[in-house]
Parts: sequence; structure tokens; C-alpha cells
Amino acid sequence: MRFPRILLVRQRLPDHRIPDLDAAVQDELQQSALADRLRPGARVAIACGSRGIANLALIVRAVVAYFRSRGMQPFVFPAMGSHGAATAEGQAAVLEHYGITESFVGCPIESCLEVVPVGYTPEGIEVYLDRVAAGSDAIFLINRVKWHTSFEGRIESGLFKMMAIGLGKHAGAQAYHTWACNLGLEKVILQVGRHLLATGKILGGLAIVEDANHNIGKVEAVPAEKMEQREAELLTLAKTWRAKLPCDLDILIVDEIGKDVSGTGMDTKVVNRSIEGAYNPWPGLPRVGRIFVRDLSDLSYGNAVGIGMADVVADRLVDKIDWNATYINSLTASTPAGARLPIHFPTDRECLEKIWPTAGRLRPEEVTIGWIRNTLKLDVLGLSENLLPQIRGNPALEVVGPAFDLPFDSEGNLLSLFAEAVLPYR
Repeated sequence: MRFPRILLVRQRLPDHRIPDLDAAVQDELQQSALADRLRPGARVAIACGSRGIANLALIVRAVVAYFRSRGMQPFVFPAMGSHGAATAEGQAAVLEHYGITESFVGCPIESCLEVVPVGYTPEGIEVYLDRVAAGSDAIFLINRVKWHTSFEGRIESGLFKMMAIGLGKHAGAQAYHTWACNLGLEKVILQVGRHLLATGKILGGLAIVEDANHNIGKVEAVPAEKMEQREAELLTLAKTWRAKLPCDLDILIVDEIGKDVSGTGMDTKVVNRSIEGAYNPWPGLPRVGRIFVRDLSDLSYGNAVGIGMADVVADRLVDKIDWNATYINSLTASTPAGARLPIHFPTDRECLEKIWPTAGRLRPEEVTIGWIRNTLKLDVLGLSENLLPQIRGNPALEVVGPAFDLPFDSEGNLLSLFAEAVLPYR
């Protein structure tokens, strides 16, 4: 069976990276003077999440160094809902695999799944707070501000979401997602966040905005009283920096999904698929016909939430799934469809041969194909040669090298287009 040849294409995305990230974080914190609001020796709980934020360990270390230099006693705690299989040990392991260890960041790491209730929102939502963080003098948040994968709003994913889903741990995340079935997740996140801010326990947070290349383009120390306003403004900025697929595709090949890539395994607003499996729900984005997922990120630790968005997957992915972790996360988020197992086959060749006839083309060489590493990495991608007119018509795209056949090995599996030894432009 002959598929169209593939072109390696570079997508020119604006580069907003901060050249000296450590200095930028320190400058932001010094100018904020947030530590001046605390007494000397205060215990500061630094909330750290489970997303694959660029240089996260370096950022956490810089935040710890700031509070230590001002005479505080900082400690880090995992601010995660049900990631790490909803265990204290599992969540500490997630941080460790991001390089966030006591020796590197310079302070203790205290992981706990127990929560304490801290009152109710006007809608009657009971608010929960990590027990260890609740015993501190102040809580400082570190999180990326970006679009959410399930809804559009003024506040989506960022510091407010961390206050709700992260600080509430598994118990809070489960309760809030249940409330969201009726109120909407944005309203729940806002109400829980506002309630926690009113307690005076939240000192502020470090908001991070990444550019389309997954580089950190902005860090901002935000005091508690300005958090809602600034997060909304930073979300607007983040959306202007967002990367997209460059054109409509019949088949999108995704090398890996994972919780380190997106809360839904792959970004729904890149692949244009809802976590419930709805096709192309987001207007203004390229249409994607079928999704073939090849593997699971090692940093997802078996959590395959989002697999239900795929149309076909390779057996190697299925073999890596920790169904307990996947079920816990999917049920906690009230999105059981995200854990559905798609059609799967032993080899990549078989996956493609079985799925292409469902894409609306009469011959395999007519199928338009895109190929990405994951939904965070869209600067370099593969596009089928039959998309050349669209490529030439887009000034942001540059073809790198000649067209080549899909690189199947002797067992019928693809050699990753993005392996160091394969990428010819490096």
C-alpha cells in the first residue's frame, strides 16, 4: 500500500523566550516585595503542579531561593488533583521526575493527599485545602497560564485552576468537577479561587506564559489581590502566542500523548477534538479527520487520559497503560470518555492501513497526513507531499529537505520523524 511521501516542514513561530530565566524570576519576585508581607521565619508553602512547564525545576529553585533570602522557611508541595495515581508518593514522584528534588530546589518537599475543609462558596460548594499547605503561614502558587482544553472563558487554566483543582487535591478535584457538570468549570474555578483568596492564606503566585515554541516568554509575580485581573489579561496574551496545525488533515499522526503534555493527554485545541470525542468542535481551527497515536510519554507514568480522543492507537501504547491511574484521573475529572480504548493494532503500518479508508479518500496516496511529536511541539512537523500547495501558500512554513516515504522499519513500525538521529535539519 502506497501512502503519500512526507515532507519535513519547519513552522516559523515567534520566539519570545526569556534569555536568563533565573534572573527574570528573581527580578520579578524582588520587585513584587511579596515577602515583605510576611514575618521573618514564616513557613511558605510553594504549590507546584504536574504539567510539563519548560524549565520548571529551575523556576521552583529560584522561587525557593527568593523566600530563603528573605528569612522565610519555604517548602514545596504537589498541587495536583488526581495525578500520580492520587497518592502522596505518586505525586512526589511526579515532581522528582521533573527534577524537583529537595537537593536541587533547596527546601523540603511535603506531599500529602489529606485535605481540610475551609468553608463554602455562595453556590454551596465546599472548599478544600491541602492539609500541609493549610498549616503554613502563606501559600505561593507557580503555574502556567494558558487556554483550557474543555471550555472557553475569561479565566481558563492557570493560578485560579491550581487553587481549585490543585490545592483541593483528589477530594477537591472530584467534588469540583461534579459541580462543574451543572455550573460549568470556569464558574467553579472562579468561585473556589475567590473563596480561598478571601481567607488571606494565598500570598500570590508566579504566572508563567509560554510561547508557541514551548519556551517561557513571560514570568510575572502576581499578588493575591490582583490575581483574577492579571490572569485574565495573561490568558489573552497566551492565546495570541498559541501554535496551531497549519492546515486541514485527513490523518494526524501523534508520536506521544501524556499528562506532561496536556491535562487531556493531547491538547484538544490543537487536534480539534473534545475530551468526549466530538470531532472538530472548536471553530477557527484546522479540521482533523482521524487521529493515530503511537505512544505514551514516559513522564505520564502510565496515565493515558485522552486516549479516547484517538481513532486508532498502537499496541505499544496500550501495553504501557496504568489503568488504575487512568481511571482515577478520568473519573475524577468526570470525563470517562477520555479513558475509552480505541481500535488498536500491533504495528504502525497496520494502524494506518486500517484507518485511512475511513478518512473519506478513495486511494491511500490521496490522504493528507500530518505528523507531530506531541501537541506541545509544533515548530517542526511532517506533512504529506500532496499538501505542497498549502505549504507554498503559507509564508510561515519552510520545507526542510526532499520528500521521503513513510520510514517504516522491518517490523512495520515508524522510525520517529523527531528522533535526534533522524531530524536532518539539526
